Amino acid sequence: MGIIKKLFSRCKSADDIDYSMKYLIAGLGNVGAEYEGTRHNVGFMVVDEMARKAEVRWSLERRAYRTELKIKGRTLILIKPTTYMNLSGEAVRYWLQTEKVPLENLLVVVDDIALPIGTLRMRKQGSGGGHNGLRNIETLLGRNDYCRLRIGVGNNFDRGQQIDYVLGPFSSEEQADLAPTLEKACEAVSCFATQGPDRAMNFYNK
Repeated sequence: MGIIKKLFSRCKSADDIDYSMKYLIAGLGNVGAEYEGTRHNVGFMVVDEMARKAEVRWSLERRAYRTELKIKGRTLILIKPTTYMNLSGEAVRYWLQTEKVPLENLLVVVDDIALPIGTLRMRKQGSGGGHNGLRNIETLLGRNDYCRLRIGVGNNFDRGQQIDYVLGPFSSEEQADLAPTLEKACEAVSCFATQGPDRAMNFYNK
């Protein structure tokens, strides 16, 4: 029976594929060892945790590291752009087009200094809010009505120290809140794909 299913799936034409069941989850951050574990890379951390739980491996592909996993019949394509934060839109636009993912099935995961650590905020649209990654995505897509999941990283920095803060590592105190935050963010991403953004916002925007 399994062989028959495989053969049948191979015979499907492009017109038979239900692209509405594909989701693009873009965790934003900067590539390179010097950026690992920094607040600005919390988007990377979320999709890394999802990949770890699903036991899937990343592959370096065009403009991003990419992997995919299945959740309740949905295919989640996870990417970590290699374009660096300020050019995140190049990777997001490329993989939306390549995978033929509808815009409503895009979720961008980013850090947010306006939110306390441990806080999540999902929105179906909005401005970049000073975040260079979101600003570039909006510029290249020509619209801002896509979902984003903001992960709070706090704002415990002095005036003029914002860049150093977001590019710095989480403190030992913050580390205690990080693991449950990543867990909750993974749940929010899964809920977005399986139950929709409205349900996810009701559950996780606390």
